[in-house]
Amino acid sequence: LFGRNYFNRYSAPETDEDEFADERAEILAEAAALKKSAVAYMHPEVGVCSEDATLFGRNYFERASAPDVESMEEAEEKAKILAEAAALKKSAAAYMHPEVGVKTTDPTLFGRNYFNRYSAPETEEDDFADERAEALAEAAALKKLAVNYLHPEKSVSVEDATLFGRNYF
Repeated sequence: LFGRNYFNRYSAPETDEDEFADERAEILAEAAALKKSAVAYMHPEVGVCSEDATLFGRNYFERASAPDVESMEEAEEKAKILAEAAALKKSAAAYMHPEVGVKTTDPTLFGRNYFNRYSAPETEEDDFADERAEALAEAAALKKLAVNYLHPEKSVSVEDATLFGRNYF
């Protein structure tokens, strides 16, 4: 039998000393433990895997002899809270998206527009109308800015052909 030792020859690259090798092994073990912890955090649906046969646990919440967690009053209160949360969500959606409009299903609901009828008096003077037009223009500009801020996925549209830019990212 014969063989050649490629690690102890003179032309072999230098190897780490024992203390550096031990430190590197500790760092790699810590990195592996951190990766395992990150995977467990990001994927809770996987569950817990035990490698030690002496480890065991007991689920005290789903056993047959476990006491009921909620009373009837608590369940009713929870249902009320969830209904209020759903109403608040609907109100917030209506506030954030006024373009959707109001929808009703009750045929007895109706409204009357008192501002556009023929007998309505003319209430605005020219000065106030100009101020209102300026305020509405500013409000439209602010709305456009708010939409651009809330929806960054929309692209920027430019009406001036002399404008250009460069994306450095």
